[in-house]
Amino acid sequence: MAHFSGHQPPTEVPAHFKNLFTNGTLGGDEDSNNNNNNNAGNNDQENRPSNNNNADIASCWVFGYGSLCWIPGFTYNKCITGYIRGYVRRFWQGNATHRGTEDAPGRVATLVEDKEGITWGCAYRITGSTALEYLKQRECTLGGYATLETKFFPRVASHDTPFSGEAVEVLVYVATPENRHWAGDAPLAVIARQIANCRGPSGHNAEYLLRLALFMHDEIPGVRDEHLFDLERLVLEEIYRMEIPLSSVMGRNPDRIRRDSHEDLRRPPSFEFTSRIPETKLRCLNI
Repeated sequence: MAHFSGHQPPTEVPAHFKNLFTNGTLGGDEDSNNNNNNNAGNNDQENRPSNNNNADIASCWVFGYGSLCWIPGFTYNKCITGYIRGYVRRFWQGNATHRGTEDAPGRVATLVEDKEGITWGCAYRITGSTALEYLKQRECTLGGYATLETKFFPRVASHDTPFSGEAVEVLVYVATPENRHWAGDAPLAVIARQIANCRGPSGHNAEYLLRLALFMHDEIPGVRDEHLFDLERLVLEEIYRMEIPLSSVMGRNPDRIRRDSHEDLRRPPSFEFTSRIPETKLRCLNI
């Protein structure tokens, strides 16, 4: 697993990922065989899987833990929920291009290194160069994120994915304290007020947080993300206090994302993430 800590730069991206990301190519002529994913001259990406399941086409997996969970903006072959280890999700990254402005930057999620941490999200399998170039612009050029590699552990697995109970390499975007948008730690009440009062070209900052919390509630029930859920409560309280209609904050509902399409072939998931779940006492009953 690749890590960074303090103010050190992130670990160098593996050569094969770096080539994919910086050069925007996956090798060969995959784009000519990938018309379901990328229409010529069309940069508008869709939140749906493509019908191209050609295993011979080069591909990679991208892990989403923020807005990618509910609005990826690109076509993909599969979407699988699961988690990565060694990081926790924190709203410590400023944003002046999507959910805020230069005068009033918003806050969005990043990952902070934590040896005991677990971050839940989803992994997308993508092919072709268009999705990678789109992500490069969205996350790195505009968002201030760096790329690194880590291991992804699926919630469920089946014969038609590389997940047979083992982890797989994924590309993940992480903000570091060196980038100019970095906002850093602050009391949750301060972060909540900032989120509740900011808006950018992509919409209200509160929508980003609330839809991410909704993803966790709906898609991964039973998993507790204290930082995210506490901010969800505080932001809602702030919005109601300011008498802002929730409908004006949330905007248009995004397209439904089909995840874990193989859930009918369940295997028992790993429960290693329960190390962060409070202990529950059970009472025995005589029946």
